[in-house]
Amino acid sequence: MSVSVKKNKNGLFNKFLNFIEVVGNKLPHPVTLFAIFSLAVIVISAIAAALGLEVQYERMVDGEATMVTVTAVSLLTAAGIRQIFSEAVKNFTGFAPLGTVLVAMLGVGVAEGTGLVQAALRKLVLSTPRRLITAVVVFAGIMSNVASDAGYVVLVPLGALVFLSFKRHPLAGLAAAFAGVSGGFSANLMISTLDPLLGGISQQSAQLIQPEYLVQPTANWYFMIASTFLITIIGTIVTEKIVEPRLGAYEGDSVAEITSISKNESRGLIWAGLSLLAFVGVMMALTVPSNAILRSEAGELLKDSAFMAGLVPIIAAAFLIPGVAYGIASGTVKSDKDVASFMGKAMSSMGGYLVLAFVAAQFVKYFEWSNLGTILAVNGAELLKATNMTGIPMLIGFIIVAGFINLFIGSASAKWAIMAPVFVPMLMQIGYTPEFTQLAYRIGDSTTNIISPLMSYFAVIVAFAQKYDKKTGIGTLISAMIPYSIMFLIGWILLFVLWFALNLPLGPGAFIQM
Repeated sequence: MSVSVKKNKNGLFNKFLNFIEVVGNKLPHPVTLFAIFSLAVIVISAIAAALGLEVQYERMVDGEATMVTVTAVSLLTAAGIRQIFSEAVKNFTGFAPLGTVLVAMLGVGVAEGTGLVQAALRKLVLSTPRRLITAVVVFAGIMSNVASDAGYVVLVPLGALVFLSFKRHPLAGLAAAFAGVSGGFSANLMISTLDPLLGGISQQSAQLIQPEYLVQPTANWYFMIASTFLITIIGTIVTEKIVEPRLGAYEGDSVAEITSISKNESRGLIWAGLSLLAFVGVMMALTVPSNAILRSEAGELLKDSAFMAGLVPIIAAAFLIPGVAYGIASGTVKSDKDVASFMGKAMSSMGGYLVLAFVAAQFVKYFEWSNLGTILAVNGAELLKATNMTGIPMLIGFIIVAGFINLFIGSASAKWAIMAPVFVPMLMQIGYTPEFTQLAYRIGDSTTNIISPLMSYFAVIVAFAQKYDKKTGIGTLISAMIPYSIMFLIGWILLFVLWFALNLPLGPGAFIQM
């Protein structure tokens, strides 16, 4: 595919972004780059271990506060080298995004192969005003967080297709969707899977000071509802005023034709819609009743339930079933062989991603084994604590530190498990609730997701972007996402300060002050 992209290079900020892109793209291929990173971690781990680097921090272990010591582990030892070789396959097959992407693509591949996705997008294009489409993409990305990581696999590539359908640059659509899904990861109109996860860690940390303290999953709900609209507005402005003008006109070979919906396609869309409604009805029967099959033994829907554990195949089925129904009604599916063929084509298109996932998985695991991320996180927390700042300046500093640490540790819960036992009790003692501290952490954790190569799905997004521009590299993606990261951070901090000044409730029964 030959791609020529004319870019707007005017302005100091655009020159800075162009510099980031050029430098980033002069780096080796992402596969080679992750291999180099892996080797670097091995060497750095040996140096850190030789220097005896270690940290101590307090965390909850089996319900009790325990001082944990974490020491740098050298991978350049006999034991480390054995682990590198013996667990290479396990690292790959256990790479978190791998199963999510491949399983979801089974369903998405059928929906694309039968023509459902293309017909639905054309329907969207024909019925949505052009001026609203950017906001719709960003908002949909934010709302996809209810389904955990599914938005990365489903919505980000759809964002590119939607923009292409409007004769706009597909990478701008990809960036807008990625900004909503990942940069706005904590925002939502509904309670997501992240809320009970972080709430449980906050509760354990609060109980170091008050043993009976409870943190509800709805602890930050009101603020996150407001954040949904804020991030949608900022994401829309950044896309249309910074990212898309900088990309210029798309001159690649990929096209998305906007033609009227034929009778066969209309019939297919109706069948797809009815089958989706039927599927939703079945899922409600399996989840809504208090004793529903897909709930946990304790009756929970979001915590320890089969529904949450099986969310990825559920998402795949939500595409597969309407896709098959559409194909039968529109005539693109003649037999089960067609369905299997569409699945096979979807898998074959993921070859480049599989190669990238293998080396990325090794890098992430080496970083974890060496304990370098934990050491960095604890030292960052201690550094902030040592500044002796108080009030809003200290909380803003906490947000920035959380965002910085997020560049190196992708898991929101893993970082919070390290930081919460330090900051939740500390801030409780000066009058701030655990819910408020958790809120500050979530802002920092979300805003730098989109510029961290260590974020689990970063390699996936690069692979999606290369479909439209084979020259796309890590530099291209980071330079496109930096404006979102900066503006999300500024906008969210301003909302945070306003919320603090007005002393508004954070969620039902959750407040700023103790």
